[in-house]
This record gives sequence, structure tokens and C-alpha cells, in this order.
Amino acid sequence: MSQLLRGTFFVLLATMLFGFVTSCSKDDDDNVNGAGKSHKVVFKAIASSGADIDVAVYGIDGNPTTASSLSGETWSSPEVTSEAGAYNANVAVNAVGTNASSTLKVQIWVDGELKKEGTSSGQYLSASASYVF
Repeated sequence: MSQLLRGTFFVLLATMLFGFVTSCSKDDDDNVNGAGKSHKVVFKAIASSGADIDVAVYGIDGNPTTASSLSGETWSSPEVTSEAGAYNANVAVNAVGTNASSTLKVQIWVDGELKKEGTSSGQYLSASASYVF
């Protein structure tokens, strides 16, 4: 089980890094949706009853943060302020459920509004979401 979670974590991390790299390839700030504005961003995860959140990777553009050794059914990041002109926000969370019907939902909140959700179901849960400002 530990090997499966570790493997899932590395796949999620690789996916997020790919997203960060591709978001940085947008050089023309005049055409970027969020150009010139900073945003207050909070990342959240909510698992079904009895599930245990393990690890979260979250960030804005090319600045990922890993929160490991987590536990419990809910998790929330500290509020992150994006730089003016930031392109996107990403989150990926792993959890272990009690059975095959367990669920995990991740959310990206921007300036107090829910902007994006991602879900997963099963015993070994891995959910991610990405939002372009």
C-alpha cells in the first residue's frame, strides 16, 4: 500500500510540474487573463467519513508546496497571495479511504469564490484540480 501511495504521489507531482512548466510558457502577459492582478488563493480537500488525507501538493505557477504527513478527513492550505500576472493555480491530494466507495474532493478558492473542483473515488484516492486566472 505504501508503494502504491508513493507511486501515485510521484505521478501527481509529475502532472503538476508539467502544468507548471506549460503555464510558464505563456510569455505574452498582455493576453493572460490574470495579468496585472494578484489573487488570494486557498486550496482545500474534503474526504468521505473515515478516509485519511495523506499528502497535498499545491501552488501557483512554478512554485509548488508539499504538505506531507497529513491526517484527517479535511485539509486546507494557508492563504496564498499570487503575484500580479500569475497564470494558474494547481492542487493534488492523496488519501486512503475505508472502502471502494470512499470519495475525495479538492477545491481551489480564489478571492473567496470556489473556482474549481476535482474528485476521486475508491479506496486509494488521488484528486487534482487546476485553475487559470
